[in-house]
Amino acid sequence: MTSPYVREITREEHLAHLRLHPDASHLQIPEWADVKPDWLAESVGWFEGEAMLATALVLYRPLPGTRRCLAYLPDGPAIDWRDPRPERLLDPLVAHLEKRGAFSVRIGPPVVVRHWDPETVTAGIADPDVRHVREVPAAGVDGFALDAGERLRGLGWRRCAQDEDSGFGLGQPRYGCHIPLTGRSVDELREALAPHFEQSLRTAESAGVRVSWGTAADLPDFYRLYAATAAHDGFRARPPVYFRRMWEAMNAEDSDRLRLYLAEYDGEVLSAALMINVGSRVWHSYAASGRRGRELRPSSALLWRMLCDARAAGAETYDLRSVNPSLGEDRLLGRLRFKTGAGGRVVEYLGEWERPVGLQGRVLQRALGVYLGRR
Repeated sequence: MTSPYVREITREEHLAHLRLHPDASHLQIPEWADVKPDWLAESVGWFEGEAMLATALVLYRPLPGTRRCLAYLPDGPAIDWRDPRPERLLDPLVAHLEKRGAFSVRIGPPVVVRHWDPETVTAGIADPDVRHVREVPAAGVDGFALDAGERLRGLGWRRCAQDEDSGFGLGQPRYGCHIPLTGRSVDELREALAPHFEQSLRTAESAGVRVSWGTAADLPDFYRLYAATAAHDGFRARPPVYFRRMWEAMNAEDSDRLRLYLAEYDGEVLSAALMINVGSRVWHSYAASGRRGRELRPSSALLWRMLCDARAAGAETYDLRSVNPSLGEDRLLGRLRFKTGAGGRVVEYLGEWERPVGLQGRVLQRALGVYLGRR
């Protein structure tokens, strides 16, 4: 049997492989490269002979003052992480990236290690002695995922520190929230709503809050709410051009890849969010709302409509994206209650891992750390 090797592939080859294996993250499709023009991008494939085994999107970011770069595979690569010898695919990847000038490789295996049922998380929030989701019993632990982490460590990879707010554009969340959709009816999804979420949804329905799809012309309304949410929650808002570029890039190959949902009352948009569709998963992204009309609970009506639409479209998982695992007093606790109230289970991913490349790899990794600390 020949050893696998990695080489650059065309966008068309990448898209063709994804049509056969559609369950990649939205951060691993070729369109995502067009959303990130400040990164250099390359589609790569793993081959045995002429047979393509897997594909990935690699983002390159130059380290200022050098000719070297960081190579980043967000939510990837989507290889078989249950394989007892991940080095068969990881080593040729690193070798290819070293030729491209990478001093460090950062990966984010799309693997869930643990998950917690929403009722358990709710009980943990109510217990003043519980400060973190890891302090309450998990509903499930994936031993294969734990083994994958140990194998990575044995191969010289190390877990990255969480630095998603560093400004360098790095880092996917370690904790997320999923709503399983497979085999569940609308009635079953409704019955799984927490009492506080059900009450909010009834308030919105009784008030006549209307949820509909938006178009590119509605992006300014979305952005107004998004900017207000950023100011309220204390995070740095992306510029409007980011979302215009995202709309155009994500819908270029598939016109239904990215949707905009709007919750309106009396002609005014009160809440909005983006839905990203890739394979069997839907991502709930950039949810936003203003202060006006909050008593009408438009965000609950918005999420419920999006959840039902995702189920009707055949999605298996509704991904509510990141949550803060802290269960103590925290400004983000309301977001956690909202997502678990909708029936979401908290998940812990294997996390992101990095490996230095070449003789100067560790030195340049430290230089990168210094650079990030100054931004």
